[in-house]
Amino acid sequence: MSNNKKILAEEKRYLADTSRVKYFDVVIDHGKGATITDADGRDYIDLLASASATNTGHSHPHVVAAIAEQAEKLIQYTPAYFANTTTAKLTQRLAKLAPGQFEKQVVFGNSGSDANDAIIKFARAYTGRQYIVSFTGAYHGSTYGAISISGVSLNMTRKIGPLLPEVVKVPFPDQNQRLANESDDDFSERLFKQFKLPFETYLPADDVALVIIEPIQGDGGIVKAPQKYMDLVYQFTRDHGIVFAVDEVNQGLGRTGKLWSIDHFGIAPDLMSVGKSIASGLPLSAVIGRREIMASLSAPANVYTTAGNPVTAAAAMATLDVIETEQLVARSERMGNFAKVFFEKAANRYDFIGNVRMYGLNGGIDIVDSQGQPDDEATTKLIYRIFELGAIMISLRGNTLRFQPPLVITQAALESAFTMISQAFSELEAGQLTLPETDNHIGW
Repeated sequence: MSNNKKILAEEKRYLADTSRVKYFDVVIDHGKGATITDADGRDYIDLLASASATNTGHSHPHVVAAIAEQAEKLIQYTPAYFANTTTAKLTQRLAKLAPGQFEKQVVFGNSGSDANDAIIKFARAYTGRQYIVSFTGAYHGSTYGAISISGVSLNMTRKIGPLLPEVVKVPFPDQNQRLANESDDDFSERLFKQFKLPFETYLPADDVALVIIEPIQGDGGIVKAPQKYMDLVYQFTRDHGIVFAVDEVNQGLGRTGKLWSIDHFGIAPDLMSVGKSIASGLPLSAVIGRREIMASLSAPANVYTTAGNPVTAAAAMATLDVIETEQLVARSERMGNFAKVFFEKAANRYDFIGNVRMYGLNGGIDIVDSQGQPDDEATTKLIYRIFELGAIMISLRGNTLRFQPPLVITQAALESAFTMISQAFSELEAGQLTLPETDNHIGW
């Protein structure tokens, strides 16, 4: 028995099924840059970046050194009661990096989930209102507040209700909803009418505290909202005194070819959640927002014992150094264009490739059947074959290939991955791929 299978068999006795979305029988042992190695010693090209949590790659030397140096000095003394030198520096740096020419403050958490919980708290406190508006297809996290405003999986609501009250979900402007020959502006106007419908029928705008959106949805399929739609929603919040927040947990920190995904739209949000790659995968999150909104709560309304601890703060400072010195934002845009050419050529070659969406090193590639409908089975066959060939790529929404390699990936590594993907595409077309043997549902 391989080490992978032995470890998984032992773990299965003790790990609850809800802890992991099932994909491949692999155990990650170590990683470097854009390569990960399993417990059997086999290398894989990483096209997932730990769910976009390792934008700087695995075990970047500068990040590792910063973690080690800080751990020698101080691993933890709770920021809930006392400041520490490292986290104090990070607070200022994050406030300056967030979009918007206004004064900002920062609060820290341990995950993107609690950051989005914090956004709900601050919005309600600042406005004195209760209702929250979020979007279908959203993934904001798994704490009760974050899961309540998410809309991407039925297993995020099944059996665990009641969820947070006064949450209203409206349709995200997913390109798959576009009508034939419908322009961006017409599509935006049509979806904005759907956005306004609750406000015109049962939801008073002056009772709404918050509208929260992923400008580019991550787990919803790597789907970018049209510019006009974002402008219309943002202006609506300005007209009605509603806090406008964006979730940058998945799509921030260079992932989309901009530092923040909201930078594609020229909009400065009132509040912004950050997580995942902020500390190169260590447990750290932050909310960055307008000073007057952040001042609306007093401690301990959003206090955590380990939030923003010195080691995670040191990792975050080093992560931001790497993003700046290695120009990873510009690199994401450049390498993303290289990847876009590959996938668009493949789409012209293979009928089973539908829409290709690429924003920086960040893509969603839809796999469809002969009628143009989502083909979950073919998608699963593809990701398993790509895995067998030596690259890690998973699916979203059942039929969307998720392409999110570390931003440090080399062009040579990308070309090697594309060779594997091309082989899998060719074998699917030839009817040579089969479904994996598994006793569990695959993917989301």
